[in-house]
Order: sequence, then C-alpha cells, then structure tokens
Amino acid sequence: MNLAVQTEPRRRRTAAALGLLAAVLITGVAAAEAPGHPALFKKMMGALESGDYEAFVAGGDPAFKAALSKPLFDGTAAKLAPLLKAGYTPTYLGTLNQGGWAIQLWKLSFKDREDDLLVKMAMKDGKVAGFNFQ
Repeated sequence: MNLAVQTEPRRRRTAAALGLLAAVLITGVAAAEAPGHPALFKKMMGALESGDYEAFVAGGDPAFKAALSKPLFDGTAAKLAPLLKAGYTPTYLGTLNQGGWAIQLWKLSFKDREDDLLVKMAMKDGKVAGFNFQ
C-alpha cells in the first residue's frame, strides 16, 4: 500500500497552507504596526521642534514648498516648539483617501497641556502635499 505516499502530499499542502496563512497574518500585523509614513512624520515634527525650515519642507512636493513660506513656518514653529520640547506623544489615527490624496491623521498629546492637536499630513506620490494642525 502507498498510504505514506498519499499522506505526504496532503501534509505538504497543509503545511504550505498554514505557512501562507501565517505569512498573511504576519504581514497584516506588520502593516498595522507601521502605518503611513511614521519616519517622515517624526522628521517633520523634529524640524518644527528645532525650527529647521529646510528639514521641514525637504519631503514636500514643489507646491508644498512654494506655499509654505519661511515666515509662516517660523511663526508656527515658535508656538509649537516649546510644547514639543516639553514632550509629546504622537498617535497614528488612520488614513483617509480623498481626491487622490492620502490624508494621514495623527493625534499629538502634550505632557504639559490639556488639549491635544490633530495633525493632517496630506501625501501624494510619496511626497508631502499639505500639513495642517487643528
């Protein structure tokens, strides 16, 4: 009898299916843990904290760079830098797809302030196209 020959392919198929299922689950977990563009967001927040205009606009598209003047950046950085330096926690809330843009939503919770800020970072083609605080 070839019972062992018949069970071996079934075991291989079962093992392969379980391996594929594990890969899908691991990929899903990795995607949930690494949303949006966290490194770029962190870099931009660091640039705000240090008042570095060039670093802040480095990941932006040409229209973003043209629309955000240095005086506007400096005014915003002057208000936010003390809060950022005192400590904050960014929390990724999700991404909205609107009109071809990926709008990443981040919550900033400050250690020395009761109010949180909502940050909207608009992305298109891997570049920042907008950055808004509410």
